[in-house]
Amino acid sequence: MTHNIYIYILVTGLVSYLIRVLPLTLIRKQIQSRFVRSFLYYVPYVTLSVMTFPAIIEATQVPIAGACALILGMIAAWRGASLFKVSVGCCAVVFLVETFYYFF
Repeated sequence: MTHNIYIYILVTGLVSYLIRVLPLTLIRKQIQSRFVRSFLYYVPYVTLSVMTFPAIIEATQVPIAGACALILGMIAAWRGASLFKVSVGCCAVVFLVETFYYFF
């Protein structure tokens, strides 16, 4: 059983290493394609969104509270609120929704 664990760790490390090294070795000059450049530009944002979105909904005791906080956070950020104001507003929404959810 422990032999398989070492193989899994080795394969995971190799894949992680190759993902980071292959672009550096295969792409020598500047990328000219607008599509590829825009794709690479948005990869970090999409990755962060994919990792964060489920956590927003599942981190609260009531999933609707997370959804309400997400909506408020998107609206506040769209209107130019600072990160501190957005986070305080989202925390307040989660608190209020979870508090009143159990009363009704």
